[in-house]
Amino acid sequence: MNRNAAALVALTGLVLLGPAQAGDPTRIAAAADLRFAMDEIVEHYQRQHPDDEIEVIYGSSGRFHSQIANGAPYDLYFSADIAYPESLHDSGFVHGDVIPYAIGRVVIWSNTVDAEQLRLSDLDDEGFRRVAIANPSHAPYGERAREALQTAGTWEAVESRLVFGENISHALQLIETGAAEVGIIALSLARSPQVQAQGGYHLIDDDQHAPLLQGFVVTEHAADNEVAHRFAEFMDEPKPREIMESYGFMHPDS
Repeated sequence: MNRNAAALVALTGLVLLGPAQAGDPTRIAAAADLRFAMDEIVEHYQRQHPDDEIEVIYGSSGRFHSQIANGAPYDLYFSADIAYPESLHDSGFVHGDVIPYAIGRVVIWSNTVDAEQLRLSDLDDEGFRRVAIANPSHAPYGERAREALQTAGTWEAVESRLVFGENISHALQLIETGAAEVGIIALSLARSPQVQAQGGYHLIDDDQHAPLLQGFVVTEHAADNEVAHRFAEFMDEPKPREIMESYGFMHPDS
């Protein structure tokens, strides 16, 4: 079974689950830029609430938006672009308000060259045969990467050499495995110990792209899910904020 078919089967199975049954885990659909930070946050949450079972699924914000709108039984949705949960809110798929939780940043990263010395203009060098970004059509970090390249005037030179990750974590994987020599990824991934051990990064100026204001919601599916509401409240406590800041996220109130 190829990767796309496997993903379709997995999604179909998830949708067919229907309403959550007693004993089911609380499911969090989380943007891939949260891959490392959210794991730590859930770990600390479960120390306080050991009986609360949490399952986190990472992927692209746009894909999750479509899945929730089509009935996928996620309980919380953490998007890399607040516009997606706002859209679900306006369509009646959200219980309560949309909560801004972070501002994200993008970086140039590589595990084969010194990315700290690279700038966006350097990516038009054809010595970089492949440049990885997340797919701009449904991944907010990919959209911001495209905006930054366009602002720098290098999009046309780079476009034919781009390889697209399904989400920002997949874009990182493309670089790690050698499918691309360099790419534009989330600062939150570059700041993880696992990725820092492989290579450095250059932080792209935030005036090169639109802001990456991120937001989360409790879905209408989880209106009566006490664990989902408890986790949403936990996100405003000092420890989750500390973890998010350690991965380079700014809090919207800061």
